[in-house]
Amino acid sequence: MSDEFVQALADLEEERAIEMAKERLDAGEAPMAVLDDLKKGMAIVGDRYDEEEYFIPDLMYAGDIIDQISDLLVDEMEMEDGEKLGTIVLGTVKDDIHDIGKDLVFFMFDLNGFEVIDLGVDVPIETFVEAVEENDPDIIALSGFLTAAFDSMKETVEALEAAGLVEAFNEDGLRDGTKIMIGGGQITDDVRNYVRADGYETDAPSGVRLAKEWLKTVEAAQ
Repeated sequence: MSDEFVQALADLEEERAIEMAKERLDAGEAPMAVLDDLKKGMAIVGDRYDEEEYFIPDLMYAGDIIDQISDLLVDEMEMEDGEKLGTIVLGTVKDDIHDIGKDLVFFMFDLNGFEVIDLGVDVPIETFVEAVEENDPDIIALSGFLTAAFDSMKETVEALEAAGLVEAFNEDGLRDGTKIMIGGGQITDDVRNYVRADGYETDAPSGVRLAKEWLKTVEAAQ
């Protein structure tokens, strides 16, 4: 059923995909296996958008499917209880409307016990600045799929530095205090350095692991 599920997601067959997710979970299959296939299906959706087979309304429809299946997974997965691990301000930067990757990141961080302030997509720089001022997050997560997003990420980081909300970038090591993570399918270490981010990841589970490592480093230094 795994391959059929991935195909149903890729073809945006909403009812069939959700029913298959329910059947897999009811049969006792591990939620993480369903989540892995969800990511595979949505990766194909992203590829079809790049190839101009899908368009913006299709991406929005895919986001709705993600939300519904994520709700099913949350019901089955053991949530982190107690005090939140940390706070994250998350958003897709301006001039980029991709929300598939961001929504998966939101789901994984929320599942792992983080408080996530989701600013949405095509987020103006000043909105990031206001959200960081208001919430004093441990991590700022900037999402972007298009190469044009790299400049928006860089401008957002520069605005945060200018406002004194994060320390100036030091390519030799992590910033003290609030850290900046960037993510997206085309992110590399060269992009991370260009954007002046502390780290990057290309998938949601790896982003959660990196965030937890950063928080452990902060705790050890205190």
